Amino acid sequence: MSQPLILASGSEIRAQMLRQAGVKFTIQPGRVDEDMVRDAMLAENAPPRDIADALAEMKARKVSDKNPDALVLGCDQVLDHEGTLFSKPQSPEEAIDQLHRLRNDRHSLLSAAVIYDGGKPVWRHVGQVRLRMRDATDDYINGYVARNWDSIRHAVGAYKLEEEGVRLFTRIEGDYFNVLGLPLLELLAYLTLRGELER
Repeated sequence: MSQPLILASGSEIRAQMLRQAGVKFTIQPGRVDEDMVRDAMLAENAPPRDIADALAEMKARKVSDKNPDALVLGCDQVLDHEGTLFSKPQSPEEAIDQLHRLRNDRHSLLSAAVIYDGGKPVWRHVGQVRLRMRDATDDYINGYVARNWDSIRHAVGAYKLEEEGVRLFTRIEGDYFNVLGLPLLELLAYLTLRGELER
């Protein structure tokens, strides 16, 4: 990288994806009041795609303001189920409720990424994945949450496909990297085109 890259996210899975792709970066999470922004945009009937994009941009901008010479990557992911946005569950009971609402139905994950350079956005992408959850039993859902709470409390929808959560699904349509919260292929293509990564 000819220009330093900062990941404005505390997500370990996003950092892991970048590391495994051979991208050099540092981490500096961009702290924003996600609930306030989400609620304000929902009150204005903003589509889920725009909410994910706005949150990713706010995180990138906040870190870019302090690091104008770096490329700053902001990310966010939202789960859209029939027009309702799901957040990270605050308790095991909320996780169980989310999974009950999602089971035997379809929902979408929207993963947004925005790059800032010198205080201005220079690239953005929102990837979408459609998923169908199987009709899991109450007993399975309760056991799943009990076994995995420490991990899934950090995930919208109360599941992680890279872990036991994959057993909840019957179909996934779209790029797996977007499920994990980062449109990685599009990001790598941009960084390569820009000359930051070897062609």
